[in-house]
Amino acid sequence: MERQYEGDVLILAVETSCDETAASVVKNGREVLSNVIFTQIALHTQYGGVVPEIASRKHIEKINQVIEEALARARVTLRDITAVAVTYGPGLVGALLVGVSAAKAISFAAGIPLVGVHHINGHISANYIEHKELEPPFICLVASGGHSHLVAVKDYGVYEIIGMTRDDAAGEAFDKVARAIGLGYPGGPKIDKISKEGNPDAIPFPRAKVAEHEYDFSFSGLKSAVLNYLNSCQMKGEPFCQADVAASFQKAVIDVLVEHSLHAVRQFGYDRFAIAGGVAANSSLRAAFETECGKRGVTFYCPSPVLCTDNAAMIGAAGYYEFRKGVRSGYDLNAVPNLGL
Repeated sequence: MERQYEGDVLILAVETSCDETAASVVKNGREVLSNVIFTQIALHTQYGGVVPEIASRKHIEKINQVIEEALARARVTLRDITAVAVTYGPGLVGALLVGVSAAKAISFAAGIPLVGVHHINGHISANYIEHKELEPPFICLVASGGHSHLVAVKDYGVYEIIGMTRDDAAGEAFDKVARAIGLGYPGGPKIDKISKEGNPDAIPFPRAKVAEHEYDFSFSGLKSAVLNYLNSCQMKGEPFCQADVAASFQKAVIDVLVEHSLHAVRQFGYDRFAIAGGVAANSSLRAAFETECGKRGVTFYCPSPVLCTDNAAMIGAAGYYEFRKGVRSGYDLNAVPNLGL
């Protein structure tokens, strides 16, 4: 049963699960007063991916500055904050610990409640910020570098996982293929950009299905097919078209994500569908879902790209609904890198 609170609820949110140091102030779960993100992409690009130890050190350097800036942009102080919400998993353990430690310190010093938030709960909740009218139930696809989850959203923070990846997450596959064809890191945005110049039907890459698990995903076979194609070209001394490979690979991923997601929407009898996570920022994926949902009379929701990638506003939205349900975390809250939904 939802508790009643007088006045506005202001959540100070902290997110440090990977390589973005982020803080935000969110009012009543849907209104973002500030959303500050310090990204480490340029730092990790030279290594071809995120280096956990470097990410952790950079979080330590930036966390206080980012939180202070979030409060300043929102024109509030800690005295105005109702509760502090923080991502405690899943993610990189060292990175998570920085955010959790900062949030616990703020909670203790300011005498305000602490609310631990699941990272995927945050991604799903980004849709509430963008679409004020959206309420559960609906189906949501969470696609990112670490996750490919198909989720039935029964209520705020109440989920049933109906499909997930059996191997590589969609975003992970994007990064690996981008590296293989010479685009580098981060792979998702670079493949999205160059695919616009290529033919998505140039190379018939496979669309994998998992036997007896109709909603699950598998992308390792697709990744291997791309690598085999590239090796074959190299062995024959034939050049390959970077844009065609990227476009054909991207279409194979999108076809599977769209097919499984809309099959779930139909089977569960919902008329609303949302996407979330870093891969949800992909312009071709968004366009494909918009088209296919439109054909089926399904209302399609997606956050702006800045709310798809890691940010603290989504944690503030999720934290608000957890707070309203009475969820409180103790000072023994710890980072859980493999936290299940």
